[in-house]
Amino acid sequence: MNNTTKLQAADQFGMRLAARLNDAAQDVPRDIAERLRASRVRALDLYPANIQLASAVSAQQGQAALHLGDFSQHTFWPKLVSLIPLLALVAGLVLMDDFSDDFLAQDLAEIDSAILADDLPPAAYTDPGFAQFLKTRLDVTLPAN
Repeated sequence: MNNTTKLQAADQFGMRLAARLNDAAQDVPRDIAERLRASRVRALDLYPANIQLASAVSAQQGQAALHLGDFSQHTFWPKLVSLIPLLALVAGLVLMDDFSDDFLAQDLAEIDSAILADDLPPAAYTDPGFAQFLKTRLDVTLPAN
């Protein structure tokens, strides 16, 4: 069943339902009919007059879309409001980058200060024998499995 057939079936059902309700409304006592009329008037008074209804509905590939008409007089504000999430994303990325740079600089500063405060001179760290010393020292301190 395609979309136009479904829409036609829904329209026919709505028309049959409206006809049955109209027929049943003829048998309602006068006082109940008056209360229903007053309720209907009150409901219409509460309905906002400036609400915009969809001018068209299109269905394509299993997706429905409402066409709300022309927004040419309101082009500035929706575009501005749609930029807010983008600006928040960019600000978050900039802050994350700044914090990560700070943490990296702080870690490097701690390593530099540990090297400079150590008993060994900085030239010892570049000595090839020092790497071998660290490996053998690490092997000695690790427990055998």
